[in-house]
Amino acid sequence: MLTSITDTIELANGVAMPRLGLGTYKSAEGGDVERSVATALEYGYRSIDTASLYGNEAGISAAIAGGGVPRSEIFLTSKVWNDEQGFDETLRAFERSLKRLGTEYLDLYLVHWPREQTHDTWRAFERLYAEGAVRAIGVCNHLEHHLEALLAVADVPPMVDQYEFHPWLQQPSLRAYCEAHGIVVEAWAPLMKGRVTEVPELVSIGAAYGKTPAQVAVRWLLQLDAVAIPKSVHAGRVAENADVFDFALSAEEMATIAALDRGYRFGPEPDRGGER
Repeated sequence: MLTSITDTIELANGVAMPRLGLGTYKSAEGGDVERSVATALEYGYRSIDTASLYGNEAGISAAIAGGGVPRSEIFLTSKVWNDEQGFDETLRAFERSLKRLGTEYLDLYLVHWPREQTHDTWRAFERLYAEGAVRAIGVCNHLEHHLEALLAVADVPPMVDQYEFHPWLQQPSLRAYCEAHGIVVEAWAPLMKGRVTEVPELVSIGAAYGKTPAQVAVRWLLQLDAVAIPKSVHAGRVAENADVFDFALSAEEMATIAALDRGYRFGPEPDRGGER
């Protein structure tokens, strides 16, 4: 059932992860990210996604500290960047993220991009998980062959794969692979970097429900059992992105959106190992 922003999906280890979260990529440290996170908490968001690359972990910490929501009720995600990968390097990167975030643990820690060192990075992730420093571990931007290589050596399989997922980039085989292996799919760029407004089908479907194209895109992902983390620093849009629990897309409308797939990426190819 999808009835509330408090709805969760169960990860392979039993941890409950919110179905909807706030993305913070390019939300600048200081006022932007602090206002965004504070607004999100006010509107009921309990999942906040960041990364060491984003440079805003300290701002997120400040917003959480002043937001009046207990840390135990917040699902906090961060990621290890490419130049932090490797066993020892990852452990040090994790400690830096914890310090900036002002927390003693993370709910989810992710490998930001597949790299040659990812297997060593994953050993560090497994150690952090075994020690209870993270409640769940996963990856970002991993395609099937990346996941296969990781599963071949992992003692603890990844619980989440966060990758670019929106109406123009659906990767159904990757989603099916994740489902078959008990890996929850989390969508970044669910609003197509703002270009959902350019898709007539989303506009038309939204008009039938009194909803925006962005709300239709988020609802579509949720009905596919994906986790969505739309990003905005504007209070109105943060609220809008969460207002998706009072309507449901029909099977025909879901099929219409499925037909929009054109394999179009706004971000890098995963085999290129990310940005920078």
